[in-house]
Amino acid sequence: MKAARFLGEGRIAIEDAAEPVAGPDEVIVDVAACALCGSDFRPLRQGWPVTPGHEIFGRVRAPGTAAHGQRVLVYIPTFCGQCAQCQAGRTNLCPRAELLGWQRPGGYAQALAVPRQCLLAVPDDIPDHLAPLLLDAIGTTAHGIRLASRVVEPGAALVVGAGPIGLGSLMVLQALGWGKLAVCEPNPARANFAASLGVELLSAEAAAARAFPLVIEASGKDAGRALALAAVAPMGAAVQLGESDQWQITETKALRRKDFFLIRSFYFPLGEYQANIELLRAHRATFEKLVDDTADLAGLEALFAAFARGERLKPLMCPA
Repeated sequence: MKAARFLGEGRIAIEDAAEPVAGPDEVIVDVAACALCGSDFRPLRQGWPVTPGHEIFGRVRAPGTAAHGQRVLVYIPTFCGQCAQCQAGRTNLCPRAELLGWQRPGGYAQALAVPRQCLLAVPDDIPDHLAPLLLDAIGTTAHGIRLASRVVEPGAALVVGAGPIGLGSLMVLQALGWGKLAVCEPNPARANFAASLGVELLSAEAAAARAFPLVIEASGKDAGRALALAAVAPMGAAVQLGESDQWQITETKALRRKDFFLIRSFYFPLGEYQANIELLRAHRATFEKLVDDTADLAGLEALFAAFARGERLKPLMCPA
């Protein structure tokens, strides 16, 4: 089969790879689509020991069984089901889990081996090209917003960064009934797309001068995190969704003399999957705007380059 190898410095080689072998309680999934994600820029820059790709949709390959051909998403933490976190329903926080596309081979390939417990059945009314949105664009963002809803009431909100996680956050906030929304995004194309959703565009200076009950940090940059902490209202919540290798924030007087909740949110628990399906069903026309390009494996490097320049919102790699 063919699989992508991330060489570093933005280079991707498409190589012949051994067919995946299913271990105990695993199946082979033939990849139909794998959505590009901003967190993949780290292996794109650094190189990676396994095939990346973690927003995976495909079909089960198990000839002669009832599961053969089943349309599935891949839940990336290989949770144990036995630890305290799993027993509490927090499968995304299992300390024993490896992550598909990070520690185990992922979806920028024609196929991969997946634990059966990590297969999420996709309903027939969800089309192939929208299914990957249920993972990060909706799943990750909705989980962070649900966590924030434990401590703040729905109202005005600011999103810092209008990449796919930021745009997904705006769409989920609208779907969940949050009030007036604003966004900070320096890339004109992404800022204009956010504006098309009816969202107010703010400069960093203007955002920092206001106070928002909820701020979603989706940039993964120190400047974005500093802005989120400056713009969150007293007793508000700042939710960190953006990822980076490391981060450093200088505490200011304005931060020191303010009570607020800082929430770091990772992925989503399996128990939220059905609710995320309902969000997509109810607001399909809006979420569908995110998926704006596709490429096969041979075109993956060029697609990532356009994605990195902010010229694509949520493109898909479709190997066939």
